[in-house]
Amino acid sequence: MAGPSASDNYAGVYEGRLQPGTRPALLIVDVVTAYLTEGAALFMQDAAAARDSNARLAAAARAAGVPVVFTNVRYKPDGSDGGVFYRKVPVLAAFVEGSPLGAFPPELTPLANERVVTKQYPSAFFGTGLAEALHADGIDTLLITGYSTSGCVRASALDAMQYGFVPLVVREACADRHPGPHEANLFDLQAKYAEVISEAEAMAYLARWAA
Repeated sequence: MAGPSASDNYAGVYEGRLQPGTRPALLIVDVVTAYLTEGAALFMQDAAAARDSNARLAAAARAAGVPVVFTNVRYKPDGSDGGVFYRKVPVLAAFVEGSPLGAFPPELTPLANERVVTKQYPSAFFGTGLAEALHADGIDTLLITGYSTSGCVRASALDAMQYGFVPLVVREACADRHPGPHEANLFDLQAKYAEVISEAEAMAYLARWAA
């Protein structure tokens, strides 16, 4: 016999809601060509749609004067700076220095004045100094997007919360290898660590902030 649904099981337990603060930034996690190139090991079918959502959000953030922060991944040729993560996920060799798969797509390239955080682990915050830089800028809320939902997006959203930022994960601007992990991680992020919002809600938030 089927048990209660996930929503019913979580009801009354995980129902808290976070309110955005007063100073947002857009954090775009690892939207690079490795996930957008057909035939590449990391290619994801839904990555292009998420890239387009990110491009729209970046344009809206720039128009509103909201900082845009990009992350990418890069390793030494021998992967020695990737530690256990690199050993666990050998496909990360796609991101060794000089690989074209680590480049940003033309539709979503950082501007000269925008922060680019190069990382070796899933979270945008681990070992990067990003939290300190954002705190110094007075940022208290992060719109979080990118690849993949169950990996670097989730890790970054969790760390954002732990560093005291309000994480707003934008559903359409994230992608994963399969709908199952994508939806399961969005569900769990909403329940415990973040607010999962639509692109339309993110756009409305940026418009209100600009006004």
